[in-house]
Amino acid sequence: MSIIKKTALYFARKEFCMAAINERADLSVFKEKLTATVIIGLVLFTASYIIGIPAIFIVGGIAACLNKPMIGVIGIPLLYGVSWIFFMLGLYLAGPKYGKALVRWAVRVTLEKVLGDEAETIRLMTVEDSKSEATKK
Repeated sequence: MSIIKKTALYFARKEFCMAAINERADLSVFKEKLTATVIIGLVLFTASYIIGIPAIFIVGGIAACLNKPMIGVIGIPLLYGVSWIFFMLGLYLAGPKYGKALVRWAVRVTLEKVLGDEAETIRLMTVEDSKSEATKK
């Protein structure tokens, strides 16, 4: 058995991975209607990218044109910090539900591809079975 398959079996016996396989985690959460919190989070994501890169180049260009480097020294880190605050706030508002669904789906798909038929036996196992099996070793 290859090291990749052994590693996949190890992780497939963990509670999070086993739950993803057992529940056949999918991406159906992305079909649901967006809530106001998620919309605000997505707007903040977009704003963080708009503020992040283009605004930094604009402030740098203004500082160079005016020959006042302090505008760039103060303005660029300030704008970069604000863009990160927007990004993190957007992640906090929009991310948890969708992020968890995406990770669970990716774990299930990856383990099923690596393990093949053995994923079915993992699906049939319960968390208690995997814990008792781990204590036997």
